[in-house]
Amino acid sequence: MVTEETSLYSVVDLLYWRDVKTTGVVFGAALLLLLSLTVCSIVSVSSYIGLALLSVTICFRIYKGILQAIQKSDEGHPFKQFLDQEVALSEDMVHKYSDMVLAKLNKTIGDLRRLFLVEDLVDSIKFAVFMWILTYVGAFFNGLTLIILVVVGAFSCPIVYEKHQTQIDHYLALVNNQVKDVVGKIQAKVPGMKRKTE
Repeated sequence: MVTEETSLYSVVDLLYWRDVKTTGVVFGAALLLLLSLTVCSIVSVSSYIGLALLSVTICFRIYKGILQAIQKSDEGHPFKQFLDQEVALSEDMVHKYSDMVLAKLNKTIGDLRRLFLVEDLVDSIKFAVFMWILTYVGAFFNGLTLIILVVVGAFSCPIVYEKHQTQIDHYLALVNNQVKDVVGKIQAKVPGMKRKTE
């Protein structure tokens, strides 16, 4: 049985290219799918993927059937081991993940309510600036292009960070200090923007 911890380690192994062959296949397939979606609709891409998969499995089944007839062997169905596997989702797993999604959704709704109703002025202004920046991002990229960039970044950034961690941490600390200084100066000069002490 696959646990949450095991699946987390396998995702981390994929992103850090621990098994180059497996990561290459996953990354290549994901990128090919996303690039296909930029050219064709999702219905067409799904149909082509289904047809390609069916072509391979039907040809393999016919090939094995002919091979068995020539050799007069009785190996049975070539996909028997996969047909015998249980593929149903357990009720516990569905409840567990639906509860996790529900908790995240409720937290997101609460955060959005807090931001849009200006519970904290500084956070709402930061959110407004973020939305304003997203309008420019949206003018340059569509959603699919952003997903492609996220996939490429997810497969390249962790390995680059792992190899150059000290230099990246040094420059990130410098940028973080500069941002804190600028935000502190702005909060000191603009009335009503000082954070509430908690």
